[in-house]
Amino acid sequence: MSVSKRLIINVALFLAVASGSILTGCRSEKEPVDYVNPYIGNISHLLVPTYPTVHLPNSMLRVYPRREDFTGNKLNGLPVVVSRHRGYSPFSIYPFQGGNAPEYIDYEYDNEKVTPYLYQVCLQNIGADVRFAPSHQSAIYEIQFGGDGTPQLVVKSNNGSLTVDGNAVSGYEQLGEYATKAYIYLEVDQPVVSQEVNTQGQSASASLKFADNVKKLNVRYGISYIDEAQAKKNLKREIASSDLDAVAEKGRQVWNEALGKIEVQGSSEEDKTIFYTSFYRFYERMICMSEDGRYYSGFDGKVHNDEGIPFYTDDWLWDTYRAAHPLRTIIEPEKESHMVNSYIRMSEQMEDYWMPTFPEVVGDVRGMNSNHGVAVVADCYAKGVRGFDLEKAYRACKGAITEKTLAPWSAKRKGELDEFFVQEGYFPALATGEEETVPEVHPFERRQPVSVTLGTVYDEWCLAQVANALGKEDEYRYFMDRSLNYKKIFHPETKFFHPKDKYGQFVQPFDYRYSGGQGARGAYAENNGWIYRWDVPHNVGDLIQMMGGNDAFVSEMERMYSTPLGRSKYDFFAQIPDHTGNVGQFSMANEPCLHIPYLYNYAGQPWRTQKRIRTLLTQWFRNDLMGVPGDEDGGGMTSFVVFSYLGFYPVTPGMPVYVIGSPVFEQATVHLEDGKRFEVVCHNYSPENKYIQSAKLNGKEWNRSWFTHDDLAKGGKLEFVMGDRPNKQWASSADAVPPSFEWNKHNN
Repeated sequence: MSVSKRLIINVALFLAVASGSILTGCRSEKEPVDYVNPYIGNISHLLVPTYPTVHLPNSMLRVYPRREDFTGNKLNGLPVVVSRHRGYSPFSIYPFQGGNAPEYIDYEYDNEKVTPYLYQVCLQNIGADVRFAPSHQSAIYEIQFGGDGTPQLVVKSNNGSLTVDGNAVSGYEQLGEYATKAYIYLEVDQPVVSQEVNTQGQSASASLKFADNVKKLNVRYGISYIDEAQAKKNLKREIASSDLDAVAEKGRQVWNEALGKIEVQGSSEEDKTIFYTSFYRFYERMICMSEDGRYYSGFDGKVHNDEGIPFYTDDWLWDTYRAAHPLRTIIEPEKESHMVNSYIRMSEQMEDYWMPTFPEVVGDVRGMNSNHGVAVVADCYAKGVRGFDLEKAYRACKGAITEKTLAPWSAKRKGELDEFFVQEGYFPALATGEEETVPEVHPFERRQPVSVTLGTVYDEWCLAQVANALGKEDEYRYFMDRSLNYKKIFHPETKFFHPKDKYGQFVQPFDYRYSGGQGARGAYAENNGWIYRWDVPHNVGDLIQMMGGNDAFVSEMERMYSTPLGRSKYDFFAQIPDHTGNVGQFSMANEPCLHIPYLYNYAGQPWRTQKRIRTLLTQWFRNDLMGVPGDEDGGGMTSFVVFSYLGFYPVTPGMPVYVIGSPVFEQATVHLEDGKRFEVVCHNYSPENKYIQSAKLNGKEWNRSWFTHDDLAKGGKLEFVMGDRPNKQWASSADAVPPSFEWNKHNN
């Protein structure tokens, strides 16, 4: 053998090994995506688990195994696309071998492996090994048949139509009761010997049979929300061949680019797994709906030109405004501006020009309470993300707050309760024994009066910030004054926010742990009075004074963490199932809790925040199947984990300020979109050294427990000297605490 031939063979062997290692993860050094464990949280403590989602960041096509949760014993077919977060899955694919395939196949399965860019599983019923790799709007399955008999592939639509043309299947499925349709174009790489088609109806199906000697089948498909032709274009644009390994490798590169925007060093491999898995969850929302410059909108049922700005949807703002959107303003401000533009378009496309609350592929479902789209708008503008029409955004936000009813889970126009809120400054509760008669109120969700009041006055504060930016001085002062109305429901004796009836009387008798009925909805929402006691993120300083000052505030915070459930877990969680992840009356499992551990900073005791954050992260966020304490909501909660591991958190979206916690890593580098870097460095680092002894920002001594977005956006270095005992003097003075309420006045 010649030297040249030997060299060629050796190079080929090297490339083959390298290619294989890419997909198996056999590398000398881990890359960010290698730390992602999609199984974290796949068994829930009580409510909805996380799902091992296979997708590319913010992409339209995403899938996860079709089962209840990780403990599900069988798979109900192979997924094609998930049209809403942890929700509806149109279409399904069923490989089969032997005689006629049954109408539905529940597969026993084994040897499952999930990464963000590659899914593998063995379908034991038929002895088939399956691999799957996604692109943005298309994907590929590889099926290795291991049994005897005729190999088959069944494609099903639960409510739609399918047709077969040669080796291609195309059709649509209508999404539930909505007008929105998902479309598919699918190709197989083997000749079709025979076919059976049920073209239309509740169980439309196409069954393709292949020659008996076919052992491997590649199935490529594109999806669309526009039409079948666009689904075909999406496939041809993204996946030109049947090379699954190439698709998976490209997906891996995309994920490493996204996750690599934050680099971390130090700490344990477990911490890196928790961090990068949380970061991966952040990318589940929103999803990009633009297809070759067009997009389907479920908000008016039409196809639009995106005019060069991608259209995004699928977002639950009650969850994501707190940390997920603020995280994106740091690492991907252009994409965040596209998302705000998408919200404006949704408002323009709906019957009423109102900012949505829970926009999905099918339109806005008006979930939860309050209208926190205004917090996203205010936060973006305050942090310099301004690639959208602020006047249009203001109109949509103002309309949602002042024209739509504030009653939870409702899209109706304002009614008598809303007029009462305008006049009296609070959302009225039902008096003891009073029956509901107001038509805007959802029979299950009820009034949630304290949560609605607190959430709306914060929204009004955010609206004031936008009005100020637009030079609307009168409206700025009006909404700033209204944002103080949390005082109307503050009980001066108990120091809790307490439901008040239309006569101005506090509802009695009342227990802050248990009152309010199912989910505490007669008073609060999903959590009890202990959680909503701290829900004034725009004016924490005033809340401290209402509590009686710093010492009283801290004392009550500590009392929350030590007050027992007071009932058996069975009884407590039967009434308030969202209130899990308990430390006393504190619940780590639901989004209204996320800012609470950071509030010690405002009372001059940041060392308590440092201790509490580290404790909560260790207790409730772990690298295991129950490693998420509650309903994660597609990045709503895990974005809190990303921030907290970095060592800071946006307590008040709409104010360009980050409150300092306790950084977990020895060094973290945030790569900003403009090429700058922001570094967080810990000296005297060890995992046990959770307390800040001193700090520097860009080489200058830093004795504040906060810093600004501008400090971060211009790049630089935040340095901490850490220790295992608290330095109770650091950032403890009155001029060291984070600002509250009037940022513009503070900043000037």
